[in-house]
Amino acid sequence: MADENEQEEGAAAPKSKKKLFIILGAAILLVVLIGGGAGAYFFLFDKEPAEPVRQEAIYTKVRTLEGRPSFVASLQAEGGSRHFMQIYVEAKSRDQKVADALDAHMPLIVARLNALFTTQSVQRLRTVEGKRALKSEGTELVQQIMMEKIGEPGIETLLFTDFVMQ
Repeated sequence: MADENEQEEGAAAPKSKKKLFIILGAAILLVVLIGGGAGAYFFLFDKEPAEPVRQEAIYTKVRTLEGRPSFVASLQAEGGSRHFMQIYVEAKSRDQKVADALDAHMPLIVARLNALFTTQSVQRLRTVEGKRALKSEGTELVQQIMMEKIGEPGIETLLFTDFVMQ
C-alpha cells in the first residue's frame, strides 16, 4: 500500500508541474498580448499631428532698378540739420513663387520702402526700438504689396543687413 501511495504522489507531481507551466505560460502570453496590443494602439493610432516640415529660407535682396543693394535716404532732424541713412534690405520667404514675385514687383517695393524710409526722424532711429519699429513697418508694407499682387503675405520679415546713419 505504501508503494501505491508513493506512485500516486509521484504521478500527481508531474501533472501539477505540467499544469503550473501551462498556467504560467498562458499568463505570460496574456501579458505579452495585452502589452503588444497597447503598444500597437499607441504606436499606430494615438499619434499627435506631426509639425509641418519647414522649407529652407529664401533671402531676396531688395534692390533698386540700377541694381544697387541699398537705400539712401535723407532724414530731417530737429533744428533743421540734415542726416543721411543707408540701409541694405533683404526679404525672407520660404517659397520660390514669393521670391519670383518679389523680383517681378521690385520697383514698386523699392518705391514704397523709399517713401517709408524718408519719412523717419533721426531721433526715432537712434533707438533700438525705433529701428525695430521701422523693420516691422517695412515688413507690413511689403506684405501688403504681396497680398495685392499674389494674394498672400509671402514674406516672413524684412532684414536690415546693414544700417548706417550720419
